Amino acid sequence: MHISILKSLFQRDLQKLKREIEAYHHEHHLWTTNKGIRNSGGNLCLHLLGNLNAFIGTELGNTGYVRQRELEFSLRDVPKEELLMQIDGTMAMIECTLEELSEEDLNKEYPIPVFKKPMTTGYFLTHLATHLTYHLGQINYHRRLLDH
Repeated sequence: MHISILKSLFQRDLQKLKREIEAYHHEHHLWTTNKGIRNSGGNLCLHLLGNLNAFIGTELGNTGYVRQRELEFSLRDVPKEELLMQIDGTMAMIECTLEELSEEDLNKEYPIPVFKKPMTTGYFLTHLATHLTYHLGQINYHRRLLDH
């Protein structure tokens, strides 16, 4: 049951991420920062994709993805269509990876230490889902504030 809930939450919120990125009227606004806003909607999207592909894809799905975290915050002007394709790829990767996990796997220790203490895979996947939601809200606010 927990795996189906996680799959549903990741799919729901990655679909919302797609809609948010699609909703930017002016593509250059994806990369706009202003005053106290340090991260653009585009960079937050890249950060989410890097995070999910590293922690779910690499560690649980053995995809071979190599994260370049610094680029998630420094790249600019990645075309909107490229971001949307990357979101689709991340959704497919999560679906396949979670499909291969058992409920027992969720109770096992996550393969690498992340918060300087051991945690279960289920706990960390829940953290990743809430991390996605947190930044999704920031992207929504960024778009509504700066893309008019």
